[in-house]
Amino acid sequence: MAGVVVHVRLAAESLIHRSVPPLEPHGSRAKAPYGTGGGRPLLQAASHGDATPSPLFFVPAPSVTTDIPQLRQRLRARRRGLSVAEQRRAALVVASRLMEWPVVAGAPRIAGYWACEGELDPAPLLEQVWAMGKPVYLPVLADPPPQSLRFAPFRPGAPMRRNRFDIPEPEVSPAEWLHPSELDLVLAPLVAFDPAGTRLGMGGGFYDRSFAFLRDPDYRGHRPRLLGLGYEFQQVAELIRQPWDVPLDAAATETALYVFSGIVGGEA
Repeated sequence: MAGVVVHVRLAAESLIHRSVPPLEPHGSRAKAPYGTGGGRPLLQAASHGDATPSPLFFVPAPSVTTDIPQLRQRLRARRRGLSVAEQRRAALVVASRLMEWPVVAGAPRIAGYWACEGELDPAPLLEQVWAMGKPVYLPVLADPPPQSLRFAPFRPGAPMRRNRFDIPEPEVSPAEWLHPSELDLVLAPLVAFDPAGTRLGMGGGFYDRSFAFLRDPDYRGHRPRLLGLGYEFQQVAELIRQPWDVPLDAAATETALYVFSGIVGGEA
């Protein structure tokens, strides 16, 4: 299905000057081998001049490729090559754009991730969401196999623990974890995405396994919306969608909001 590009007025100034509790858990950050967390410190508010995206981001989308390992390697390297300032600017612009999107405003339970390796950091958006009184969740690994994700409530200043991939997770009882079907909006990291909403991750398959119920034509339960976060250069012309791939409902970059399903303006 062809995507619809929605350009939302930027409100970086209101984001920057709003006072919000920082998402700063105890303990040091860790680098992680796949795309659900770890890495550099969560973003802090930048000056107003930092809200303009770097020209580095405005590049043509790569042509279609079937060499997925090579595509992952190339885009991950490009992502890691962004400066901290470039990452910060993009994260603030995306946050300000999404705070004006009715889908975010209308979602009671929102899950994010712990950014690593230059991933688009959801922290500025999650700080805004948390300040509005909405609960914020982060992924935790659920065992035993098949390995999938559950989502634990995150509270600024709450203790964190490292999972076996060295990724920080909220240190809360499993009784507090939510099944993916209990969420309303899930911010998903990505390596690449295409105009049909196909998402390429780090290859671990955690998000596809966790949200596989969304591919079931007979599923009639609650359907969380999947919103991919990335940079404009991570959009590619076409990805071959595998049978196990769970597509995105939308994707947000520092340039635009791309909507792939019938949720434009917040309507399902």
